[in-house]
Amino acid sequence: MRLIWTLLFALAGGTAFAASPEDDYIAARDKAISDIATLESSNAQVEALDAANTKAQADLEKRLSAILGPLSVKDFPATGTINLESLSASDIGFGMLDGLRYAKSDEGPSIVATTRGLADRWLQSRADGDDESLRLPTSLDEALKLDGFYTQAIGADAAFVKTLDFPLKKPEGADIAVARLGGWTQDVGPIYDQQVVIAVVKGDRVLIAEAPASPPVPKIAACEAIWTTADATAQKFQETYQGSDLKDQQAYDSANAAWEKGDGDYRACMAARLPGDPAFPALLAEAQQLADHMAGK
Repeated sequence: MRLIWTLLFALAGGTAFAASPEDDYIAARDKAISDIATLESSNAQVEALDAANTKAQADLEKRLSAILGPLSVKDFPATGTINLESLSASDIGFGMLDGLRYAKSDEGPSIVATTRGLADRWLQSRADGDDESLRLPTSLDEALKLDGFYTQAIGADAAFVKTLDFPLKKPEGADIAVARLGGWTQDVGPIYDQQVVIAVVKGDRVLIAEAPASPPVPKIAACEAIWTTADATAQKFQETYQGSDLKDQQAYDSANAAWEKGDGDYRACMAARLPGDPAFPALLAEAQQLADHMAGK
């Protein structure tokens, strides 16, 4: 009898601690990253590295597809491609959010889908990072309010910068819904090609969408004037710095400070004035409709 109970407990324990599909995915992803790092350290040919990366991404994409199942959001395809752009730590696009990206074209709207479990693991890895400027909170609710989340999760070679948060009505059934207007940039100053970015969490699913702002975000004269003045001030300091053979550190710092302040003041102006612009109701409607579709409406 003792032997029977021992076997039963062993079987129960094996079931309790069996790896989940998400565990298997993470293990496969980490092994692929390690294998590619080993290839790089051995000075493998670029072709070998590309082949290893492509093969591993295909395997991970298949695993994610099994975890997530088909997407069911109006106007989006049912199947997606892996969101991770590279498994090499030396490449742009490494370390993005584990999930699938769904889009009909490279220029149009897209959705990145993942699970709460995978999102939580990804956030934990960002909370413990060596670079303090890249750290994110472990709470998904808090992370979705930060530009840095979108920059690291769905961006590759540019930073997401918010213009404003939309007063979104949370769709029925959604646990979290966040809507933002902003753009991707590698520098300070106005971003004229802006995106509506929506994050909806419903049950175990996390969906992050971006779509070109429609209508395009208008230029607001008062805000443009703020940036123009700041840029002119910064340019004068920059000329002084250049004229010193790059030795006048104070002029250099003053130029950057003027640009950064001008950038912040410009965005504050847009956030305050855009809601009163005739284009705003259409932008808000675009965000609300996308959020509703993502929640299954």
